[in-house]
Amino acid sequence: MTENLSHLTVLISGASVAGPALALNLARYGARVTVVEKAPALRGGGFAVDFRGHVHRRVLTAMGIWDDVHARQTRMGRQTVVDADGAPRVDLPAELMSGDVEIFRGDLSRIMYEHTEDRVEYVFGDSVAALTDTPDGVEVAFERGAPRRFDLVVGADGLHSNTRRLVFGDESHHLRFFDHYVAGFPVPNHLGLNRTGRLYSEPGRCVVIGNYDGDPERAGALLVFRSGQLAYDRRDVEAQKRILTERFAGMGWETASVLKALQETDDLYFDAIAQIHVDRLTKGRVALLGDAGYGATMGGMGTGVAVVGAYVLAGELALAGGDVRVALAEYEARIRDFARGCQKISGNAGPFFAPATERRIRSRDRMYRLLSSRLLAGFFKRLTEKAATAIDLREYPA
Repeated sequence: MTENLSHLTVLISGASVAGPALALNLARYGARVTVVEKAPALRGGGFAVDFRGHVHRRVLTAMGIWDDVHARQTRMGRQTVVDADGAPRVDLPAELMSGDVEIFRGDLSRIMYEHTEDRVEYVFGDSVAALTDTPDGVEVAFERGAPRRFDLVVGADGLHSNTRRLVFGDESHHLRFFDHYVAGFPVPNHLGLNRTGRLYSEPGRCVVIGNYDGDPERAGALLVFRSGQLAYDRRDVEAQKRILTERFAGMGWETASVLKALQETDDLYFDAIAQIHVDRLTKGRVALLGDAGYGATMGGMGTGVAVVGAYVLAGELALAGGDVRVALAEYEARIRDFARGCQKISGNAGPFFAPATERRIRSRDRMYRLLSSRLLAGFFKRLTEKAATAIDLREYPA
């Protein structure tokens, strides 16, 4: 049986991954969905994101995008930890860094957008200004558009969610800082990499150069460094460049060329390695999805959790016949522990890339040399999938 939700109006704030994923799942049930995104158009690029294990595959298959994701995957190979001279220290298996299938965030977002653009209303260049929850729906004021009412509002607008701030309080109450920062930006592929990467660590800082798409001219740099919490304007890109230049000054290997590319780029991502923890994922007729409700900057399989969360939320709405309060209670009960389990492993991301001491760098290398051996390959794969599969999915309407 197919449950029809054509009577249900839903506003989704955010058109990165979680938003289009929910829009796609809701569109399958006929819900009337609007996605509002503050950017002027769908955002391309971004980091590569991965999926792993049978739960992720089941959800992507049910959404009808498994084949599309496979067709546009990066096919990234092993990445190698090197010393200051570029000599290899240990290979990191593709399963560790790239899961079963890996795709650029922008490509994944585009796939889901293309599957929904004729059934979902997308509003770019606008954002939610105010929300008023009433017994009959949520009254929404927009920065630019006219006010509207919806049966359900979902904040899928990322780690620094505006929806969460409006309904659940200031970000400072929910963000847990994990003593590291991360940056990413494009660099020339001067190492001649082909779907491989190189990782170099010194105590408290790390530089990664990787080529994910086989382009002989282009690569990407990832910088991670240990730090106390910094005060900076998230919109001031030049200030962020100064922070990175100061923190990585004097570092060996290819760092000088990476910092040169940093000065020339206009495409910089910079943020704290952090997690979002809220007391509840839902409040009245408002729900948080993906990074807005249970985000982790990196290492917590955030994209996989967001897509699973979108599938569960839409499925519960279908089972409840569009009864928002019943569906949100079930969504919260079913996704909370799964999301927290994935978050737990993300706390290791900073120390993995940028161990605090030379001794810890050597210890990391020894551990991954052992885990990537043929003897322990199967165990290692199960270990990386454990959190991603720690949820029993209900059977939702087709």
